[in-house]
Amino acid sequence: MRERLETERLMLQPPQDADAEAILLLANNFAVAKNTISMPHPYALNDARAFIARSCERRTKGVDYPFVVFRKADMALVGAVGVHPDRNFELGYWIGEPFWGQGYATEAARRVVRFAFEDLGAKEVRAGWYADNPASGRVLEKLGFRYTTDEDLPSLARGCTVTCRRMVLTRSAFARQEQMP
Repeated sequence: MRERLETERLMLQPPQDADAEAILLLANNFAVAKNTISMPHPYALNDARAFIARSCERRTKGVDYPFVVFRKADMALVGAVGVHPDRNFELGYWIGEPFWGQGYATEAARRVVRFAFEDLGAKEVRAGWYADNPASGRVLEKLGFRYTTDEDLPSLARGCTVTCRRMVLTRSAFARQEQMP
């Protein structure tokens, strides 16, 4: 099983203890946290350390494959992405606000989706985006995900449930998308 994944601009690797402060700097932002299910706000150093420890444990069990995302040019941590085989190959990601609008979410998510299909044998990958975060929806659409249904899901940072647009991507649809110029 590959520990590191690469794209043209990004390096993805399992989170390590040394990443805790960089994760904290990006994750302690309500604009980021409100678009995730489980990220608290405020986000403390202990939250980053717990995320890293949980990630290592779940990766060892083969139920979760989280990666922190670094920009190759300067090795700046820009966010995190992962796939959860124990949850029907659910894709999740977040990018720190200073790095929004640069295509990093799409690039990192595409690489992890390929990992899910090629390395983990997924037949399909699922994902969702909160209805008030259309930028995340555009990321998934670029990868070939298709809408399935709406579902109310929790947002720990918001302290309430939020309408989530559920999406699915089949292996064949992803293969077709990858062949497009």
